[in-house]
Amino acid sequence: MNVLLNGESRVLEGGMSLGALIDSLGLERGWVVAERNSEVPDRAAWNDILLQDGDQIELVRFMGGGS
Repeated sequence: MNVLLNGESRVLEGGMSLGALIDSLGLERGWVVAERNSEVPDRAAWNDILLQDGDQIELVRFMGGGS
C-alpha cells in the first residue's frame, strides 16, 4: 500500500498499524506525536489503527536539549 509519510511517498506492507510503522522507523513512542489524515489519534490506540492505502501520516519527534 502507498502512504504519504511526512510529505514523502512510502510503500508499506498491507495490514500495518500506526504503531508498527513507528516501531519500524526505530522511533521511541514516548517521544513521537502522530497525525493520520489530519487527526491526532490517542497514543494508546496506535496498535489498533490499521493504515490504509492513501493515508497521510505526519510524525514529529521531540528532542531534548538546550542550554
